[in-house]
Amino acid sequence: MAIGPFSIDLYLPAFPRMAREFGVADGQIQYTLSVYLLGLALGQALYGPLADKYGRKWPLLAGLTLYVAASLLCAFAPSVTVLTLARGLQALGGAAGAVITSSVVRDRYQGKAAASLFSTLMLVTGVAPAIAPSLGTWLLTLLPWRMLFVGLALFAGACLLLAAVWLPETHPPQQRLGVRLRDTAQVYASLLRHRSFIAYSLASGFTYGALFAYISGSPFLFLEDLKVSAGLYAVLFGVNSLGLTLAAQVNRALLRRFEPAQLVRWAGSALLSVGALLLAAALLGALSLPVLAGLLFALLCCIGMLMPNNTALALSSVSERVGSAAALSGTLQMALGGLSGTLVGALGGSPVAVMSVIVVSGLGVFVSHRVARR
Repeated sequence: MAIGPFSIDLYLPAFPRMAREFGVADGQIQYTLSVYLLGLALGQALYGPLADKYGRKWPLLAGLTLYVAASLLCAFAPSVTVLTLARGLQALGGAAGAVITSSVVRDRYQGKAAASLFSTLMLVTGVAPAIAPSLGTWLLTLLPWRMLFVGLALFAGACLLLAAVWLPETHPPQQRLGVRLRDTAQVYASLLRHRSFIAYSLASGFTYGALFAYISGSPFLFLEDLKVSAGLYAVLFGVNSLGLTLAAQVNRALLRRFEPAQLVRWAGSALLSVGALLLAAALLGALSLPVLAGLLFALLCCIGMLMPNNTALALSSVSERVGSAAALSGTLQMALGGLSGTLVGALGGSPVAVMSVIVVSGLGVFVSHRVARR
């Protein structure tokens, strides 16, 4: 699961340098992030049926192999166009990890147990973003930005080797009987009609929308608008990521007393409130460093509560074709995340643009939870 966060966050400090080297506007570099998110969305839709048909292990190995090759293509891209295309291929490979991880958890656990385990996995998805910008900033003092992608290739290669040797198969052949790839469209159509599943999946998607509006906008909010140093930016980004991780672990403790559906209602309302405060501060020109850092930390804490519970609630509502369900849920997450990142770039990455996208995402979370409760 760390491949996704590292792929997104490791090269964020290099955005201004990449824009200068390729001679393009900042927004074009932001599109490499948006294309990666959209590639994750498409890739997950493909891996879900494959995981149901062929098991969890072999699709993961194939995806990691593609990821390694695409990362090396990113490292040697001669233009921003080639880099953008390579990022799309990299995402198609990396999508396997997201689908297979969720499927393996659902193969073994449901309900509160699944939500608790997803919260534990947030240690990975939270710590990786916390250290990735700092690691990227440090590496950029020693190496060209292209070497960041070589590092990603090496990391994925190590994951490929470990998965090939040690990962057990949690979806045995007898459970794959009757699974036909030509039924994929019908399976997805059925899942789209499943109100509880689709509502919680959309809530998860809008949560990712808020997260990636923050991720894609943060280099320009901090580095360009507030003129903080790259080192301080890495520290602030890391602190916010640790807030996300801490909230996920608090969520584990709260699950002993409360149901996941209760927790997402509270966290969703808090997310919308924090987003409204951020937008108001941006409109009033009051986004000083302490205000921005404090509110963004609160935003990431809300997201850390929402992500594991939304995922667990969505997957626990289905009893078969779990791989396809995990894929569709992940596709919606990445599609809405990619859309929010694209909107931030298209609107110029201004503070008002970033905060507006966060507020719209918060409204989406709130409405989706209301629909799920009907």
